[in-house]
Amino acid sequence: MLTLAELSKRAGGNGGAELDETVRVQIDQLRQGRTQNDKPFFDLEVVDADGRAKFKIWGDTSAFDKCRDLQAGAFCELSGRFFINNFGLNVSRPALRVLADDETEIFLQGSPSAAKLNQDNWDFTVSVCAALTEPRLRAVALLALQSLEKKWRRAAAARTYHHARRGGLLEHTSQMLRLAVAVAPLYPEVCPDLLYCGVLFHDAGKMWENDYPERGFVAKPSRRGELLGHISLGIEIANKFWNQAKDADGELFADVAGSELVRDHLLHLIAAHHGSREFGSPVTPRTPEAWLLHHIDNIDAKLEMLRCVYAEKDEIAPGLYDKRPPLEGWSAAPLAWSLKEAGQSR
Repeated sequence: MLTLAELSKRAGGNGGAELDETVRVQIDQLRQGRTQNDKPFFDLEVVDADGRAKFKIWGDTSAFDKCRDLQAGAFCELSGRFFINNFGLNVSRPALRVLADDETEIFLQGSPSAAKLNQDNWDFTVSVCAALTEPRLRAVALLALQSLEKKWRRAAAARTYHHARRGGLLEHTSQMLRLAVAVAPLYPEVCPDLLYCGVLFHDAGKMWENDYPERGFVAKPSRRGELLGHISLGIEIANKFWNQAKDADGELFADVAGSELVRDHLLHLIAAHHGSREFGSPVTPRTPEAWLLHHIDNIDAKLEMLRCVYAEKDEIAPGLYDKRPPLEGWSAAPLAWSLKEAGQSR
């Protein structure tokens, strides 16, 4: 069964052809109205793990009668003939069916590949933090992961530009960790444990800024997220677990001066990771780890934006894809390359 993003891509790539398909969705918004000619309709906005779409459900369809009984948050199966017009993805002859409880649970888990990716990313993140050799950073990191596992595994890394989906924060964090593990040994000035711990906490505030409910694909704004922002929240979160770890093992933090030095460096990574005040950092990077973290963050975000271009946009010319903010201009298709081909060409 296709996701909304896959359905939109296929419909857009078929020269306007109509596709008879079925998608499973959660209703985000449902509003009844009438045209100037008194024709009744429902504006239906739906979401799934990968995307969002808006449909107009007209009064002469079976789905219209079903909409009368539905509320925001309901999990449904939407069937019909899907096509792309000037308003985006649309559907004719729509039919709606409420999912059974067992179907909803499967839908919430995502595809088997998505569930496996989430688990693999979590296992890798935990393994990196468990291997930290600096005992205070290891204690703080593992305590945070243990306490916030559910939120960490479901939050998004952003609202629109990159990893803007359920589980996106963990995808972003774990991929940044892989990059940090590869890069840190190349620079003797860098403390790997500090860099890895900084990667873990740099976007921790997104668990409040871009959180999802346990059952659903709709991220709702929170008061704390809006009033404080994820950088301020990330500093607060790291401080909280630092103090909890210190209370649990005072001997580990007995070297007060040394502990405070490590803590200040960790908090600096969170505060400086956007790289400049223009983009929201209260301070600019001042340490080797802070500069590396900033660029690792940017690399992973930009490459994810390119993946979104290839997944969502159509080719407007051979090898060139339509624009997708915030990337400038038309993105180019990557080379068709593989390790096998690279080996044969050498």
